[in-house]
Amino acid sequence: MAQKQQLHIVHLYPKEMNIYGDTGNRLILQKRCQWRGIEVNISMVGIGDAVPSDSDIILGGGGQDAGQSAVQDDLQTKAAALHKLAKDGVVMLMVCGLYQLFGSKFVTHEGETIKGINLLPLETTAGLTRHIGNTLYQTEWGELVGYENHSGLTKLHAEATPFATVLKGAGNNGGDKTEGCRLQNVFGTYSHGPLLSKNPQFADELIRLALQRKYGKGAELSKLDDKVEEQAATYAKQRPR
Repeated sequence: MAQKQQLHIVHLYPKEMNIYGDTGNRLILQKRCQWRGIEVNISMVGIGDAVPSDSDIILGGGGQDAGQSAVQDDLQTKAAALHKLAKDGVVMLMVCGLYQLFGSKFVTHEGETIKGINLLPLETTAGLTRHIGNTLYQTEWGELVGYENHSGLTKLHAEATPFATVLKGAGNNGGDKTEGCRLQNVFGTYSHGPLLSKNPQFADELIRLALQRKYGKGAELSKLDDKVEEQAATYAKQRPR
């Protein structure tokens, strides 16, 4: 009898860091698993909560500077656990504010330095220009569409691997055409939207990576009818910045 597959999806700071619809990423992964008969266990991890050691996918969203300040001390208490899980290949997707805090630091407009956890090789300072609008990126999974709303200027360290190349939008800093960062199975991005709603191929990649880590190589996903999602992506690509 085939082994029943199950994934544990963890949502990090769902209350403090979720102002641009990033909860949608969790819902999309949950449904795409359930449609395939993959059981899903959901954990909401806020301030004072431990990160489950059996996490398979960890998601985090964006927030205002105040939200980042609110979670920075607590995030430091979770740093060791997150580093251990990342090293073990756990899949993570961090958007905007938490993407910044997975780097070394974020310096606000007021000059406050919010310490990051040094999981991704990057650092961020607040810029004078707010980058807001529809985005289009080139990745190894094809073109991905999203929406950005940030003034952060993120600089990748020399050894860093960008998540994507900017085709439309600002990405990391509006200058070098890099967007986000990837380290093993940890992905950071400025893309809201939520990102996975119009990019089912990337949502499935996160699921596949998690299944591969847990159950071994050769994890295959049954095909879903993504016509609506693909139509939404096509429409989004045509929308003005």
